[in-house]
Formats: sequence, C-alpha cells, structure tokens
Amino acid sequence: MRIRLIAVGGKMPRWVEMGWQEYVKRLPPEITLELVEIPLSTRGKNADVQRLIRQEGAAMLAKVQPGERVVTLEVEGKPWSTEQLAEQLDAWRLDARTVNLMVGGPEGLAPEVCAKSEQRWSLSPLTLPHPLVRVLLGEQIYRAWTVLAGHPYHK
Repeated sequence: MRIRLIAVGGKMPRWVEMGWQEYVKRLPPEITLELVEIPLSTRGKNADVQRLIRQEGAAMLAKVQPGERVVTLEVEGKPWSTEQLAEQLDAWRLDARTVNLMVGGPEGLAPEVCAKSEQRWSLSPLTLPHPLVRVLLGEQIYRAWTVLAGHPYHK
C-alpha cells in the first residue's frame, strides 16, 4: 500500500523531518509513506492569493496519477477516531490504489483539489501548524496500522 502526503510548503524544521522519518521507518514494508512537497508560492504585499492557491492546487494535482485516491485534509472534513482511521487504512489497503493525502498552504486547498477529493478528513477543529500536521499524520497512520496489527500501542 502506498500513501503519499502531498503538502504545500517546504523547508521544515529539523524536528519535523525527524518526526516524519521516525514514523515512516516504523511502518511495515507493505505500507509505503511518502512526502511530496509543493513549494509555497511567494505571497507579497500585492499578491493575487487566489491565483497562487490555484497554481499550488494545479501542482498538487499534477502529482496524482489517474485512478489514485484523493483525500483532502480540511477543517470541514469528517473527524475520524483512531479506530475509524484504522478502518479507513484497511479499506484503502483492500482498494489497492495509491492514497494521496492533500494538505494545502496557509489559505487552504484550491477548489480544484477539493473537487477531486473522494474523502474529506478533519484532523481537528483546531488550527494546526503545517509542520505539526506532517508529524501528526505520520504518527496517526502508524497508530492506525498498530490497531490493525493488534499491537497495544493505541491503548
């Protein structure tokens, strides 16, 4: 099973890279977790932010191959418990398609990305910093796998 986090932004602090890599290496070989970074467009004083969001969205969608699953992370999405995420992970595994988890920039996702979404997932109603989202996603995917594997990590 292949899961890709396609996220707008780059140049994360070292702790983010270390946290992400920690969970990537903890996963079993049958689950590949990848990070695809889309550069954040420069937002100057007179920037056309909507145009920049559309450009970032187009770059995100260019990374998705036909037939792959698109899951957007949105505040308005559905919140999943750890057990529900484990069920999703199992369903994704059985579906046998690459899963693309889409995280937008500071202003969110382009409407075109949301339109391609098969599922909308909310990590929290809280506003989370983008660096933390990456580590949190890695940890939660690992935790969901431990639930499926019958590991006591989730207790």
